[in-house]
Amino acid sequence: MNETPRSAEYYMPAEWVKHDATWLSWPKNVMTFPGDILVGVEQIYCSMVEALSQGEQVKILVDDQEMEERVQSMLERTGADMQNVLFLQIKSADVWIRDYGPSFLLHHRTGDKAAVKWRFNAWGEKYDDLMYDDVAGEDVVRSTDLPVFRPGIVMEGGSIDVNGAGLVLTTEQCLLNKNRNPHLNRAQIEDYLREYLNVEEVVWLRSGIEGDDTDGHVDDFARFISEDTVMCAHSRSGGGHNPKVLQTNLEILQDFQDRHGRTLEVLTLPMPTPIPLPEEEGVLPASYANFYIGNSAVLLPVFKDHNDAKAVEMLGEAFPDREIVPIDARDLVYGYGSFHCVTQQEPSVKS
Repeated sequence: MNETPRSAEYYMPAEWVKHDATWLSWPKNVMTFPGDILVGVEQIYCSMVEALSQGEQVKILVDDQEMEERVQSMLERTGADMQNVLFLQIKSADVWIRDYGPSFLLHHRTGDKAAVKWRFNAWGEKYDDLMYDDVAGEDVVRSTDLPVFRPGIVMEGGSIDVNGAGLVLTTEQCLLNKNRNPHLNRAQIEDYLREYLNVEEVVWLRSGIEGDDTDGHVDDFARFISEDTVMCAHSRSGGGHNPKVLQTNLEILQDFQDRHGRTLEVLTLPMPTPIPLPEEEGVLPASYANFYIGNSAVLLPVFKDHNDAKAVEMLGEAFPDREIVPIDARDLVYGYGSFHCVTQQEPSVKS
């Protein structure tokens, strides 16, 4: 490795630190969101932008001028603060900017920003039509004019979650999968995480929830809500493998001690009732853990489920200084992701 964020004194801050902006890519892929589902997803995006724009800039990728004008009109009608909305005409194949966009960094001493651009291979080359978004991610980095580090390995932003104080959560199912970096072993991948996120320890969870086509992204079930507290999805009911897998991950978190003997506080977040795939076997990866922490609002996916209210209550206790904005995410999760998957935070320069 040449110069890395670690050697250059950059690190990836936690999501709850102050943002300059949240990045989105406006939905338009009819393969991901067919028919009326796309209409519903656009309305979800309007609600997201309305909430986020009250506390930070929202940077939205659109394909061209025609799309920009149409989206601008939609957002104006739904009450977004348009002074905090910036459109960038950057073509993308789909909405999952968490995974193909950069991970933003801050400098330990100066507070300046930089970025890491991982390689993106559409979750192990599952979707040929989405491979283009590796290019879209490069275009995003180029638009920022920030220093950029390129580790040269495949990694998605949804596969990691940091506390900003030396720990990163991830899963064996995803990062050790041979469809990403078959030439790297566990120790080598840990080295990349340490060097490019500037963390001290990797918390290896086992695998992800049922219906997740990303090979176990951690942001669907386990999230830091403070430097020493993790919210972990947990369910004792429902079909499939979720109860067993989530119990295993919960036990790993409860048993974790860092090199100084410090432990984590672990809160159990309920799961919604499994949502069956339309006309197919299996379920959608619906989870309350795929929330997104903005400056003034936390976007919480809800599903018209009896556990919605409990999730709202728990997030409210975790983030008392932010508005909890529950948004019906059933159309969005049809595309196998939710609010965290379609957002990317850009932290503020620290003075």
